[in-house]
Amino acid sequence: MISIDDISVSYGAFTLLDKINFHISETDKIGLVGKNGAGKSTIMKLICGIQKPTSGRVDLPQRLTVGYLPQIMDHHKGKSVLEETMSAFDSIRDIERRIEVVTAEISERSDYESDAYMQLITELSELEDRRGVVSGEPPEVQCRRTLTGLGFKEDELGRKTETFSQGWNMRIELAKILLQSPNLLMLDEPTNHLDIESIEWLEDYLKEKKCSILLVSHDRKFLDNVTNRTVEVMLGHIYDYKVPYSKYLELRAERLQQQMAAYENQQRMIQKTEEFIQTFRYKPTKSNQVQSRIKALEKLDRIEIDETDNATLHVKFPPAPRSGDIVFCASDLCVGYLNSDGSRKVVFSGANIEIKRGEKVALIGRNGEGKTTLMRVVSGELGPFEGEARTGHNVDLGYYAQNQEDVLDKKETVFSTLDRVATGDVRTKLRDILAQFLFRGEDIDKRVDILSGGERARLGMARLMLQNHNLLALDEPTNHMDIKSKDILKQALKAYDGTLIVVSHDRDFLDGLVDKIYEFRDGRVREHLGSVSDFLARRKIESLHELERNAEPVSAAPLPSAAGFSASAFSKEKSKEERKKKNRIAFLEKEITRIEEEMKKIEIILASPTEKDDIMELTRSYLEHKRELDSLADEWGSLI
Repeated sequence: MISIDDISVSYGAFTLLDKINFHISETDKIGLVGKNGAGKSTIMKLICGIQKPTSGRVDLPQRLTVGYLPQIMDHHKGKSVLEETMSAFDSIRDIERRIEVVTAEISERSDYESDAYMQLITELSELEDRRGVVSGEPPEVQCRRTLTGLGFKEDELGRKTETFSQGWNMRIELAKILLQSPNLLMLDEPTNHLDIESIEWLEDYLKEKKCSILLVSHDRKFLDNVTNRTVEVMLGHIYDYKVPYSKYLELRAERLQQQMAAYENQQRMIQKTEEFIQTFRYKPTKSNQVQSRIKALEKLDRIEIDETDNATLHVKFPPAPRSGDIVFCASDLCVGYLNSDGSRKVVFSGANIEIKRGEKVALIGRNGEGKTTLMRVVSGELGPFEGEARTGHNVDLGYYAQNQEDVLDKKETVFSTLDRVATGDVRTKLRDILAQFLFRGEDIDKRVDILSGGERARLGMARLMLQNHNLLALDEPTNHMDIKSKDILKQALKAYDGTLIVVSHDRDFLDGLVDKIYEFRDGRVREHLGSVSDFLARRKIESLHELERNAEPVSAAPLPSAAGFSASAFSKEKSKEERKKKNRIAFLEKEITRIEEEMKKIEIILASPTEKDDIMELTRSYLEHKRELDSLADEWGSLI
């Protein structure tokens, strides 16, 4: 049980968390929700010990292991993807050394009924379970399977980590954390850089994982599929609901409605009572009733309405200076990167792109197909292998990259970040601009290094606004934004009179915003005119996430008879698979029964061992049987 007791966090006179209390049990899978900057990431840092509270304390079990994936992290360089992921197993060596020590101590003891002996047995069992992560199969096999589940291709595992984007390096860190199999898993917006296949793989993993989970995400479906409890952080306080996200929204609305109704009824009663007192205060015949009601009001437990955070963005981009008619043009463009051996890795080739003044263009497709790569070409960070790419006359580019933590100086404050780039009269309006992005009062004096991912996203967008660009290139601008902030940013971009290039997986954000699409697929770039809805209708798919699936779309036309796979053949194949499944289930049930009987025999001996019994060997055998039983039971459960 993890206990958070009366925790407060303050920065000067600003209180972020105000005496919050809640507990995390072994079976809790908690969605931590609230607006950007409410304190969700801070709670995770407090549990990890990365940050200290102003007051209160966090109590953790003695042998708790924690896996923490922050929004913003430092990525390791110099190793391949596989080599870096394999470092997750470094801690296994420490576990194995401790197993040797505990096993030796158990073999030397004879006080089988004592608490100390049982504690050693328990510790050995826990250590064996943790080592069991690698006992079933080699670490490299586990690493390859996890990395593949998170979207890496087999031929990418040998590439250096520094050749990947921030999002892909985040996947490497996530893989390392999952492979360590901690007791408490804390993930801060893990889906921001994942495509749909990787999200679904992670969902399945977390649903089956037997550990405590604390999860921050703006993905409603992901929260519903993974969590069984929702903790809301709002204006420094905690509201705890023992239900998944969608049900929490319903209960929260009901609670606020009931609270408001009770508050209004009480206010009407108070008003009538005060009117009675005022009317009859000086009438001797009513003095007893007046005094009685005055005392009743004094004793009344008054209902208070919970504060709600209704602050929203108010963004308006400044007028864009006029550029040439052609803003960006590329012909026969071939782009990629150099491998460590100097060879070329082509991301896409043969691309012909033309973006005109005032157009709003979306770049869509699977992760790794080249969307961010093209953004780097547009910004001048990357040159092509072949072909030509150039910006037009008088184009002033404002580039919003995914990695705002690298762009912003962590030592600066919110205010000084803008003050350094502001020029002319706009410097007198910095506080108003920051207020538009929800930085008010003492917020403007916060240092960048304590800002949440959503706050950094807003600050990066505010910084972009100061320079009157006529071309905005935005790479996943809504990744850390809540739903309200996304909607308001979308309206501001719709009203923007310059040219827009945006990378996003968010259909709702793009729909009604862009009028041209470049689709990145299979190493090629294809142009589509019209809205996102038009594009999806032509492709006969429901969402942009479906583009990210590896499976090729199935043709609607019937297969010719020469294909040779008739309905009867399909039926036979299906029956064959069902027979194999039934046979496997029968085998598993037989093996489970056999192992359970073996474990009972060992339990009987351990309960009253003799001098001839090898306690160490019996204990080891029992734990081996237990691991095998758990594995078979998991497989049996998946087949039923």
